[in-house]
Amino acid sequence: MGLLGSGEPQPRMCAVSAVEVVGLRRDIGAVRAVDDASWSARSGAVTAVLGPNGAGKTTTMECLEGLQRPTAGTARVLGSDPWRAPAEHRARVGVMLQDGGLPVTTSARRLLDHVARLHASPADVAGLVERLDLGRVADRSIRRLSGGERQRVALAAALVGRPEVAFLDEPTAGLDPHARLEVWDLVRETAGEAAVVVTTHSFEEAERLADHVVIMSRGRVVAEGSLDEVRDGRPLEERYFALTSGGRR
Repeated sequence: MGLLGSGEPQPRMCAVSAVEVVGLRRDIGAVRAVDDASWSARSGAVTAVLGPNGAGKTTTMECLEGLQRPTAGTARVLGSDPWRAPAEHRARVGVMLQDGGLPVTTSARRLLDHVARLHASPADVAGLVERLDLGRVADRSIRRLSGGERQRVALAAALVGRPEVAFLDEPTAGLDPHARLEVWDLVRETAGEAAVVVTTHSFEEAERLADHVVIMSRGRVVAEGSLDEVRDGRPLEERYFALTSGGRR
């Protein structure tokens, strides 16, 4: 049994849509950050969301995480509205924010132990620390960790509860090549029992990880489908630039 499969078995969704975005719109002041976006992510797969800065990726993720309220349309995670979801729902979802969002005065190990205690069947903290090569820094305060180390702690915190849905915002940003490979392996392992949604600027990451790809530009979804469907016989990078030319806000 894999690292994330430690503990008592949990009921899992079958390979159906665990995340659904339908006609989503999010206005922030006078800016329409997300404009009639629709896409889905299924359990048992990795969905990669790509797009230029300002394309609406992070805003969409924050609507799905219950951090922002949609202006119109619907966002559903495990069948629930994240904005109104109770604590029981939130315990089924793991979130890795773009800025980490970590408390900096505690140590990585204490943080992970605390998060693990909030879940009925968490992953093994010691194993997760070892897997992400955090052992030598796990007892330091988070404020003393490097950017890459904080990134790995944030990933561990998102996954330690063995979530049914994991939202990972640029999980390998700032990591060295060896750490990046380990994170990719862990993400694929997680997708064996969850829906994993990853935002990324890395074409290599999307091609290595993704079963399903969503490309956003100017708040809209401009492509969605399997990796082969989105590539349409061309390199992903070439398709991306063709679809998102002029896509920055």
